[in-house]
Amino acid sequence: MKRIFNTVFAGLFLLGVAPALAQQAADAIAPEQGGSGALALSDAVAASQAAKAAGQPVLADDWMIVAANPYAAQAGARVLRAGGSAADAAVAVQLVLGLVEPQSSGLGGGAFVVWFDAATGTLTTLDGRETAPLAVTPRLFQDAAGEPLKFFDAVVGGRSVGTPGTPAVLELLHRKWGRLDWAGLFDDALMLARDGFTVSDRMAQSIARDADRLSRFAATADYFLPGGQPLQAGQTLSNPAYAETLAVLAENGAGAFYTGDIAADIVRTVRTAAGNPGVLSQTDLAIYQAKERPTVCAPYRTYQVCGMGPPSSGALTVGQILGMAQQYDLSAGPDDPETLRILGDASRLAFADRGRYMADEDFVPMPTQGLLDPSYVQSRAALLSGPRLTEVAPGTPKFDHAANWADDEAIELPSTSHISIVDRYGNALSMTTTIENGFGSRLFVRGFLLNNELTDFSFRTHKDGLPIANRVEPGKRPRSSMSPTIVMQNGKPVLVTGAPGGSMIIGFVANSILAWADWGMNVQQAVSQPHRINRFGRYDVEEGSGDVETAQALEAMGYAVKITPMTSGLGAIEIGPRLSGGADPRREGIALGE
Repeated sequence: MKRIFNTVFAGLFLLGVAPALAQQAADAIAPEQGGSGALALSDAVAASQAAKAAGQPVLADDWMIVAANPYAAQAGARVLRAGGSAADAAVAVQLVLGLVEPQSSGLGGGAFVVWFDAATGTLTTLDGRETAPLAVTPRLFQDAAGEPLKFFDAVVGGRSVGTPGTPAVLELLHRKWGRLDWAGLFDDALMLARDGFTVSDRMAQSIARDADRLSRFAATADYFLPGGQPLQAGQTLSNPAYAETLAVLAENGAGAFYTGDIAADIVRTVRTAAGNPGVLSQTDLAIYQAKERPTVCAPYRTYQVCGMGPPSSGALTVGQILGMAQQYDLSAGPDDPETLRILGDASRLAFADRGRYMADEDFVPMPTQGLLDPSYVQSRAALLSGPRLTEVAPGTPKFDHAANWADDEAIELPSTSHISIVDRYGNALSMTTTIENGFGSRLFVRGFLLNNELTDFSFRTHKDGLPIANRVEPGKRPRSSMSPTIVMQNGKPVLVTGAPGGSMIIGFVANSILAWADWGMNVQQAVSQPHRINRFGRYDVEEGSGDVETAQALEAMGYAVKITPMTSGLGAIEIGPRLSGGADPRREGIALGE
């Protein structure tokens, strides 16, 4: 190998309740559906699906890709096989995901990228997060009395749409590290959009669950509910409008998305959304820029766990959880009650800091370094030495600014998609991509859905007389939990991982790293292990094997417990003597490699 080595939201007044209750209610809203994705594709896809079903990782020597849909993984594999870089492959994968998994990500959304460059031995992160339009006001998500809107009153329509970042970040990624011609990366997506693809179980289930909201806008209903009926699994579906959009971008670059006819159509769709128009303008699109940002790394055992800094809360919160956990002996494994107590309360402490301090650092001074300072993390870890914490509160990390913030109440919906890639040149990419809630704003234009990313801001601007860091401001990027991650050891990448799942992403990623690093699991085992997540005091335990026993052990320690389905979508690649890829069995993704 050539390498340098159940309908909870009905009438719920979400943002007027505690953050924990708000987020827990959000988790129940149209979560991503599972599905095996048994599609008639290549023999390699069939072999990968069989390996996943058997609980075995996919092994390779030259390159590896893990993506959330077989069509998308196959598109990336073709690029890698042709000598393309991980950057080239990511472009091809995202373009196909926007077609075959439109409820999760696409051109109308945003993404974060973590990149290891083998030629220089350096890590870089790219921020393609959506931005708030310049015309937003602090009361964007408040009613006439200044109270927060009900959640879906905010989500569905133009009000929630931020300036999309995905096309810009794809172009930046390709410009920096691509090897193949830009236009050629559109081939698979163009072919599938024109000739059709097979609707997967997961896509069909998601459409059926959201049919009422999808029916509110004519263009959306025409595509997802033809003849008034939800698309069915196994149907062949084409998207000529998406093909036309792709053809324009292939020829003219991402700039054609942010100016001209496409931009005008996006703005018109947002500003004329029936019953809930937004304020996105052509100026917002024209001035949008994806940004290169410093990588945030946190030590864990002999590793450096590296990811996306603000406006993502991912790397900081994952880093804090792992930093606290490493002060304790976790060798008893993931089912041990003491392990669960330590990890659950470490997560609660980290989420308390997240709610107080984390936001877009371009707008809000943040104690980014202080939150991961070893002495601070150790002081937080010391709180875990006794029994279950009955209460948690934000800490006081080192900070060179005087600031006094209120705790945020923003929620995140369990949607999104993730891509992990290692190429033949030794480059590694971890990319998490989203339109926020499943189907985003439900606005469909030019063959793709527009995001509802602005609802990741706090609906309130102040609480108890103090400002909230993650409040809405013009041009600001909402805080995210997306946690694309590359784990380093001795200056080289050893694990690429990430997941969808709203604010549960942080726990999914942290626990997968622990499983791999501490408990000797291979990557397929690590992404398949049962989920146990505690963010705000209640322990969420994944429905399935061992759930009752785990719940009983947690309840005996005093935790409130909810047994619930938890559809993650982790995708991980271990980089060792060989490449080893694992895809989450809860969704239809696969690993492909050669």
